Amino acid sequence: MSVDTRPQQISPVGRARRSFREWRWQRPFWGGLWTLLAGFPIMYIPYQTMTLGDLHIRMATTAGAGSLIIGVLLVVLGLTLWFQQQSRIFAGVAAILLALVSLVVSNFGAFLVGFLLALIGGALGVSWAPGRPAAAAAGPRPEPATAVSLDKERDGGDRAE
Repeated sequence: MSVDTRPQQISPVGRARRSFREWRWQRPFWGGLWTLLAGFPIMYIPYQTMTLGDLHIRMATTAGAGSLIIGVLLVVLGLTLWFQQQSRIFAGVAAILLALVSLVVSNFGAFLVGFLLALIGGALGVSWAPGRPAAAAAGPRPEPATAVSLDKERDGGDRAE
C-alpha cells in the first residue's frame, strides 16, 4: 500500500477551512465583502470629529441621515450578495447606484474610499455566475475539426478543366 492510497486524516481546522471554501465558491463572496466594507466608511466618516491640537473639525453634513441610510443599505446589500445568490444582479446594481449617490450625499463617497469599494463590490456581484460541477465540466468533448483536402489524388475525384 503506497502513501497516496491511504485515507488522509483531516483535522477540524482543515474541515472548517474546506467547508468555508465550498461556501465561498457558491456565492459572490468578494463582491459581498467589498460592498459590506463600503458601508462602514460611508456611515462613519460624516459623523466623525477630528481634532488637530485645540481645533475640532466636524465632518457632519446636512445630509448626515442620508449617509447613514446609504451605509446601512450597502451593508444589507453585501449580506444579500452572500446569502441570496439569486438576487445578485439586483444587489450589485443597487450597490453601484448607491455608490454613485454617495458621491453627492456623503462627503464624496466618504472620501472616495466607500465609493470605490461599493463600485467594485457591486461590479463583482453583477459579474459573478455560478460555476458548473466538476462532473458536468468533464463531460464529452467534441472532436477537433479536420482539414478538407482539395487535392486530386487524395479526393480520388477528377477535376474539371
